[in-house]
Amino acid sequence: MVRQAEPDRSRGVYGISVAADLVGNAAQNLRLYEARGLVAPARSEGGTRLYSENDLERLRMIGQLLESGLNLAGVDMVLDLQEANERLRQELDERAGSSECEIPSPAPNGGQEREGEGGDRTCRQPAG
Repeated sequence: MVRQAEPDRSRGVYGISVAADLVGNAAQNLRLYEARGLVAPARSEGGTRLYSENDLERLRMIGQLLESGLNLAGVDMVLDLQEANERLRQELDERAGSSECEIPSPAPNGGQEREGEGGDRTCRQPAG
């Protein structure tokens, strides 16, 4: 049995109408999100927007945030903060590799810590 490699989630494959159907939104909204810088689909040689699986995931997140009551400016801020948080986590993971630190995931209650939770890091010095 031949095993296929994992598909590239960043490769644009869906046209705008298909992407809009897959995320349950209208094509004009996807164009608006692109104009506001919330999503940046790839373009074909002819200029057609091509949405990737990563783009669809981001569009679903945008939809959830809008349903939660945020406006597009708020959505932009939340997405920027999530990206910054992910970059910092990756940096901490890289730095912590030598001391084997575990960094906890965000609290399941929407990222708000309760008393006595979060912010702690468990570190073990490598055996030497």
